[in-house]
Order: sequence, then C-alpha cells, then structure tokens
Amino acid sequence: MEAQISIRRLVEKAIYLRQLTPEIENEINYELTRTGYISDVGFEALELLMAEMDAGRIQLVPSD
Repeated sequence: MEAQISIRRLVEKAIYLRQLTPEIENEINYELTRTGYISDVGFEALELLMAEMDAGRIQLVPSD
C-alpha cells in the first residue's frame, strides 16, 4: 500500500508545483519498477497527471 500512496503523493507534488520535474518523474518510475505493478489509486493519479499535462496546466521540466 505504501507504493500506492507514494505515487499519489508524487503526483500531488507535481500538481502543486505545476511542474513534472526529472526528480519527480524518476521517483514515479522507481516506484513502478520496484513494485512491478500499478494500483488503481496510482493509475488514477497518473491519469490525472497526464490530463493536467495535456491541458497545459503542468509543464514537463527537461533534465539539465
């Protein structure tokens, strides 16, 4: 259950910052790789993140 909360919190952080930083993206990828699956909660959070990005409300910050 902790991974579910972690992905959701990472998405919340990106929405709050209105940016998907490389660090947040890497942490999300790490959690997905570590657990090997995505829960319904995590999936819904990632769907929201993608929708916000598509709408232009969240910017993808390129890595340096």
